[in-house]
Amino acid sequence: MPLADLGEIRLHYQFTGPEGGLPVVFSNGLGTDLHMWDPLMPHLPPHWRILRYDRRGHAQSDIAPPPYSMGQLVRDTEALLDHLGLRACVFVGLSLGGMVAQGLAVKRPDLIRALVLSNTAARIATKDIWEERARLARAGGLEALADASLARWFSPAFRASPDVAQWRAMFVGAPLDGWLGGAAAIAGTDFYTTTASLRLPTLGIAGDRDGSTPPDLVRETVDLVPGAEFALIRGAGHLPHVEQPRRYAEILTGFIHKHGLE
Repeated sequence: MPLADLGEIRLHYQFTGPEGGLPVVFSNGLGTDLHMWDPLMPHLPPHWRILRYDRRGHAQSDIAPPPYSMGQLVRDTEALLDHLGLRACVFVGLSLGGMVAQGLAVKRPDLIRALVLSNTAARIATKDIWEERARLARAGGLEALADASLARWFSPAFRASPDVAQWRAMFVGAPLDGWLGGAAAIAGTDFYTTTASLRLPTLGIAGDRDGSTPPDLVRETVDLVPGAEFALIRGAGHLPHVEQPRRYAEILTGFIHKHGLE
């Protein structure tokens, strides 16, 4: 799969769908890779031009030493879209990817035509919480965080199913430096003022069993953007596109059709 050489960093990315189709970018959460979106892909229109990528420190992208700043992660994504010649995208960001989306939409409005903030917030948890998680990860690897992370990510029913095993493997298999770098970026970010300046079609998506970014936190962030919409997926956690991909796709495609983005 291709690597984009952006000078400071090389990012691994994947395109699906025809050239000339609606450009839709999917940006992952911390400790995951572009395959995080695999369950959703079969439910999306085949004529969309979908870009997925691994951020720095994850999967096949370069692993830079931590810590990372949110500014770096925003610049990486900006440079990738410029490198690929993408403009006026629908940008779907989940968790850390949603924070990147907020920063990029303010910095480069030409790149983003509409924003989907999934299971994310203008500020996620506290610096103390992230520093404690980082301490545990340095001492015991990502395995030390796996049980608590999966409890926040998924509903009890999904955690009891065999399907959860692949998501545990993805999390514990993530490069430690990449996780630590991304965690530092989240810990240092407060986008309340930044996001309140946005003026573009925006959709927030939340899962009612999300232990990382509960629905009220997602709604609080989305409400910063005038005219923004909000959708709640019941029976799903922090990765609702995994637990309920068909419903997630319906919400996403409905938003795009409503705003005439195709």
